[in-house]
Amino acid sequence: MSENIYQLDPHCEAILEEYREHLPQFEETARKVHAMLKKVMDEAGIIVASIESRVKTEKSLSGKLELKGSKYATLADITDIVGVRVITFYSDDVDKVASAVDKLYDVDWENSVDKRKAHEIDSFGYMSLHYICRMDGFPYRFEVQMRTVLQHAWANMNHDTGYKSGVEVPKEYLRNLNRLAGMLELADEQFSRIRNELTDYRRRVQALVASGNLAEVSLDGDTFRSYLQLHPFDSLNRRIAAVNQAEIQEVNLMPYLGVFKALNCKTLGDIDKMVKENADAAFQIACYQIGLTDLDIISSSLAPQDVCIAAILRSGGGKLGLKMLLDNLNGESESNEMMADYLLEQARNLPFMNQVK
Repeated sequence: MSENIYQLDPHCEAILEEYREHLPQFEETARKVHAMLKKVMDEAGIIVASIESRVKTEKSLSGKLELKGSKYATLADITDIVGVRVITFYSDDVDKVASAVDKLYDVDWENSVDKRKAHEIDSFGYMSLHYICRMDGFPYRFEVQMRTVLQHAWANMNHDTGYKSGVEVPKEYLRNLNRLAGMLELADEQFSRIRNELTDYRRRVQALVASGNLAEVSLDGDTFRSYLQLHPFDSLNRRIAAVNQAEIQEVNLMPYLGVFKALNCKTLGDIDKMVKENADAAFQIACYQIGLTDLDIISSSLAPQDVCIAAILRSGGGKLGLKMLLDNLNGESESNEMMADYLLEQARNLPFMNQVK
């Protein structure tokens, strides 16, 4: 046994020596649990802020033994030599992580603690879920803590300020700490509530879009993304591609959200109406653009682009309207003005322009 450099009795020194002998095992277990939890979170699609792991240092363990070494018969009675912490963004994700941990390991329920339920109503303390676990092939238990980012911030603040650590805190500071803790707890609840409400909203939108009730769906990022899943420009793109027997290269059409908003579309029904009313004019523009070329690949953005060009010109938007379109798609630049002139000149003699007032 090594020299006793800590104030430990022989029993506690024996526990410390056992820790030294098995330290490589503890370090390997910490790495293994960390990697396993990360893999499971990724596979389950649970986005976490971080996963942390550590092995209790010899200094920390000796301090624990100095204070309450008689409580432990062997090293196996100390359940937090290996500790892993999973920090989530949302409070309801804590329970999802807990479910994953329960499936991975044998949880010692008698020694596990749900501090979310343990705090007093008038003393907010930090809340987290602590599972004491066992893993096949490893004789020692280890701890997995699960908490949210805000709960983690509160726990760190507790540690830094000495709040609830036996150090007396002046009442005015204590009151402010409790107020802040209450705000953090409320924020945690509201973040989860907002996420759940947004999820419900997206489901309702998808149902409305799928049923074809587009006039009832306000235009925003989520609804436009759902609309694009109906492939509303495919028919026009195929019609254009047939001119040169070209292939269609799929690209992201989300940048057109800003364009349609700038064209005063308030609902998905407004976009759908614009597409139907301007499809023939858009086809005329596309034929002029590619008809005399040997272009054999077109972008899937060609149809929405030419629909917007046609809608602008047919409504009398002219050069300023075309520049607005280009500014939205490409960012503002002097070249957009020249391109607007070019597009206007291209379309000037097309049949649909005879109907423009």
